[in-house]
Amino acid sequence: MTLSPQQILRDVFGYPAFRGEQQAVVEHIAAGGDALVLMPTGGGKSLCYQIPALLRPGVGIVVSPLIALMQDQVDALCQLGVRAAFLNSSISAAAAHAVQQQLLRGELDLLYVAPERLLMPGFLALLDQLHANTPAPQPSPSMGEGAHPGIALFAIDEAHCVSQWGHDFRPEYRALTVLHQRFPAVPRIALTATADAPTRGEIVERLALQQARQFVSSFDRANIRYRVTQKNNARRQLQEFLESEHRNDAGIVYCLSRKKVEETAAWLQQRGWDALPYHAGLDAATRSNNQRRFLREEGVVMVATVAFGMGIDKPNVRFVAHLDLPKSMEGYYQETGRAGRDGLPANAWLAYGLGDVVAMRQLLDTGDAPEERKRLEKRKLDALLGYCESTACRHQTILRYFGEDHPGGCGACDNCLEPVNNWDATEAAQMALSCVYRTGQRFGTGHLIDILLGKTTARIGQFNHQRLSTFGIGKELSAAQWSSVYRQLVASGLLEADIEAYGGLKLTAAARPILRGEQSVWLRRDADPVKRKADRAERTAKAREPVAAAHDDPLWLALKARRMELAREQGVPPYVIFHDSTLLGILKQRPATLDELAQLSGVGQAKLVRYGEAFLQVVRDAAPG
Repeated sequence: MTLSPQQILRDVFGYPAFRGEQQAVVEHIAAGGDALVLMPTGGGKSLCYQIPALLRPGVGIVVSPLIALMQDQVDALCQLGVRAAFLNSSISAAAAHAVQQQLLRGELDLLYVAPERLLMPGFLALLDQLHANTPAPQPSPSMGEGAHPGIALFAIDEAHCVSQWGHDFRPEYRALTVLHQRFPAVPRIALTATADAPTRGEIVERLALQQARQFVSSFDRANIRYRVTQKNNARRQLQEFLESEHRNDAGIVYCLSRKKVEETAAWLQQRGWDALPYHAGLDAATRSNNQRRFLREEGVVMVATVAFGMGIDKPNVRFVAHLDLPKSMEGYYQETGRAGRDGLPANAWLAYGLGDVVAMRQLLDTGDAPEERKRLEKRKLDALLGYCESTACRHQTILRYFGEDHPGGCGACDNCLEPVNNWDATEAAQMALSCVYRTGQRFGTGHLIDILLGKTTARIGQFNHQRLSTFGIGKELSAAQWSSVYRQLVASGLLEADIEAYGGLKLTAAARPILRGEQSVWLRRDADPVKRKADRAERTAKAREPVAAAHDDPLWLALKARRMELAREQGVPPYVIFHDSTLLGILKQRPATLDELAQLSGVGQAKLVRYGEAFLQVVRDAAPG
């Protein structure tokens, strides 16, 4: 009997129904078509090539840059009864030879391979040999039965890596056109979670996917609550955020520099957090061990540069925090997208200040990139700054950047939950800009604010700045309010940092109409931090349901303990056994039989046979009486 996509989805993966465009993609690829799939992280991209690989004769070849994660991806598939393996530089020659023999004997459903390995002449010759055995394209009689030498499909994951102007460029990806040239009859599916319209066009061009059908799902991650907070002792703010909302949760804290990563990880460790550093400067063994602990243990916080995390499969990352400004909206979207892959509530928290704007602009100006690249990166940074300063719905702003409409009023971001007002800051902006001009355009915000407030500091006396016409004219605003004004003026391009003047502010051409009174300025009025903290505390318990509500339930703790025990026995991450969402289903439904357990999302036939009785026993043991 021929298996249908729905049967494989239910029996193998344990899901009751496809989501969004998944079914259309699966049927298109299974029928032999090419596709470009844009789907948000956590949207189920993997199923779009895994199910067609099980439907078509032969093996699905998955090209992935994520060497460190291939083992866990393969482990997860093997738990489902899928015949999967990987080939990359982390395995021995003998192990690689064994996988290649499995491949030639038709004993694999899916093979994950790094792009560098795929492009080796020896591996391409192996694919030639395999391709010669590909049978006529028809559905296999049943998943996993019999040997089908041949190639079912090529899946190119993280396809945005092909973009030279992107944030994760991998030069090897540009050579993957060899797949179309060498195997034109084998369907190809390119997948990514982060591609604006220009990047999408580049993927099509570089991978020769002009005839491919494009499937573009909504980029909205409705379960993620986005929050941007103005920096005021960022470490203390991070500690308050973690203590109030994520005491025992796994999460990622991103920092711009390696030094800051190590200092922040040590600082969190001193305060009782199970925090680990990750950056490219650590030796390979330390990076590998830290990543393994993050994936396989509960409640670990990874403090990292952007070198960590592309394609992280851990589904129960409950927060992603940025202590420094990311480089672009694409980078921010991808990094925050590592939270809440299981569909449960998660937080994206960003601490942002004037220093971030100055540092990022300086980084761009002093870099060795060609001017064309610098202009592009500056536009991307400006879009991110606009997002940070916006008073509109965060979900709406993000989706607009990717060319998608959103009605706003998401109920899952700071601007919707704690509305911020705009105010007519034209007069304040003129004061701030005039102060910059009259001091010679070479001082930072601290000194400028002291002048506006009329403070008699030693530095003001040193430069006789008490004699300026701007001295003391800004006493109606507080120092914090003036700091907000300057931050927003820099973010909007009216001021810029002078690198040669050690970061002193200077006017841009765009400031002239403001000073001449020809243009008004509206700025966001930053919320009072005391009120915001009280409002947030009132909502925290409700916002974190259902995960937080389960934390103290004895059955929830027992289910997690049994999952961890089984995971350690097999040397796999706990989520490979069952996702948190499946455990929550068990907690809520309290199934008494295997048939009842089989109805829960994430419980396929292989896992039902392997783990069903173990988890039913946990439920029985927790029953009263």
